[in-house]
Amino acid sequence: VCPGFVDPHTHAVWAGDRADEFVQRIQGATYQEIMALGGGIMSTVRATRAAPVAQLVAESRARLDRMLAHGTTTAEVKTGYGLTTADEMKMLETIAVLEASHPITLVPTFLGAHAVPEEFARDPDGYVDLVVEEMLPAVKSQSQKLKFCDVFCDEGAFTLDQSRRVLEAARELGLGLKIHADEFRSLGGTALAVKMGAVSADHLVCTPPEEVRLLGRSSTTAVTLPTTPFGLGHHEYTPAHAILDAGGILALATDCNPGTAWCESMPFVIALACRYLRLTPAQALVAATLNSAYAVDVEEEVGSLQPGRAADILVLNLPDVHHLGYRFGTNPVERVVKEGQVVV
Repeated sequence: VCPGFVDPHTHAVWAGDRADEFVQRIQGATYQEIMALGGGIMSTVRATRAAPVAQLVAESRARLDRMLAHGTTTAEVKTGYGLTTADEMKMLETIAVLEASHPITLVPTFLGAHAVPEEFARDPDGYVDLVVEEMLPAVKSQSQKLKFCDVFCDEGAFTLDQSRRVLEAARELGLGLKIHADEFRSLGGTALAVKMGAVSADHLVCTPPEEVRLLGRSSTTAVTLPTTPFGLGHHEYTPAHAILDAGGILALATDCNPGTAWCESMPFVIALACRYLRLTPAQALVAATLNSAYAVDVEEEVGSLQPGRAADILVLNLPDVHHLGYRFGTNPVERVVKEGQVVV
């Protein structure tokens, strides 16, 4: 018996798929090369813009059902496949419909600064202006439950200065802060997250040692997403033990998305973390429950089994914690209890 899994980094609302890109990567194309040809995030943006709310709800509900069956009882869900004010608001509407009707507790995050859309390809600063001056006020007024703003600070996405602008505007509106940082190249995003008091910094594959030490002295949770380098066929992973040795809070997430990590299983994430991050099963379980609750600021509600917390409980068909991660490729979750009710 253990707490329900908290998945603190997902892109679980989208339309379509990118199976063709999977084949391209097998044949040698890089993530950046695919993006430069109009694929990647922008492929999903086009499909999501074209989809009505009903379609987005139906496709995303199926993913949430599978996440629940694999033990996820709380999940953060990002926007970021709309990249216009209307389409980002459509994504938030979809998340709200799902939150009201699905057993998983959903934590919405605005990620308008996920990529520069094609119509702003020659004017990325103009797109940042749109995010700051129009999108953020609009989504904040639309969604009373909107909790966080995220930004993708990395090569091929947003610069450090652009990321700072977005996060400063979000903070002025009272939103908590998150950042995608150091997935492909370090631009200083982790240091920015710590300086601005972000709730989490996510990916952290290329985080330099001095910024790892900053994380260790902060309350910013380090969210590692081992599915992403695994999905891309890369061999470099988040320096998890360096973060732990520095005193940092380390969390695990699926990064569920259609391009690099279509993964709906936290048990599989734990299996990857044990092998590639060298976490013990017990460390990985804490990273997938209590620490991941810290990454979405719900540690006072879920992530542990103690008086005053929600009764989000899993019964695993395993003899002990060591078998969590040791076994992979099957679902160890036998029962899921959400707020005291058996839902699986």
